Amino acid sequence: MWLSKPVYEALPYYYGALGLIALGARLYVDYWYWPLICTIVGVGSLVAGVFVWVKRREHRSRSS
Repeated sequence: MWLSKPVYEALPYYYGALGLIALGARLYVDYWYWPLICTIVGVGSLVAGVFVWVKRREHRSRSS
């Protein structure tokens, strides 16, 4: 999948923002399983953001 450069550059920040928003929403929702869902989405998004950032940094350091 090809992404435009601005979207590609901002992808780890989008994941991080989504993770923080989901973890913040976890504090305010108290219905059914939503706290658990928000926790899973939040942690998963933060992990994905760090993974993309590290892989991109490794690739750029090898290319240089």
